[in-house]
Amino acid sequence: MIEIEVPGFATFRFQHLVLDANGTISLDGRLMEGVPELIKELRSKLDIHLVTADTQGTQEIIDRVLNLAAVRIAKQNQIQAKLDYVAKLGADAVVAIGNGANDAGMLEHAALGIAIIGPEGASVGALCKADIVVPHIRAAFELLLFPKRLIATLRR
Repeated sequence: MIEIEVPGFATFRFQHLVLDANGTISLDGRLMEGVPELIKELRSKLDIHLVTADTQGTQEIIDRVLNLAAVRIAKQNQIQAKLDYVAKLGADAVVAIGNGANDAGMLEHAALGIAIIGPEGASVGALCKADIVVPHIRAAFELLLFPKRLIATLRR
């Protein structure tokens, strides 16, 4: 669990990290640099969940590298599928990270939504529904590993 008190905003008690795969932790089907190491570090504090439609068809390889089993969702109704997954975990205990239009619902309803503007960009929907926007996945993970960064950005 990660507990972070952000003055004037919220006190977070995260148990789960829900990650979109394509465009968030991987690009063109390959994990982005530093992702395996940072996920390993976060694993001691949070339950890690990958949610993907496996657009690139490489999720099995990514699962093996990360020693995780991603949740595959259908190509239809992805927004609702990701939102339902976060709700099932208990949205108040979830930090969600994504970049696509299909991530907007989970970013909005998780206790904390982080949008990534990575190499493939980010949808306006994801940006508008997130609590915070960062330039790459490493920055998102580091907000959780170094919570004073998160506090400095969100305090009111």
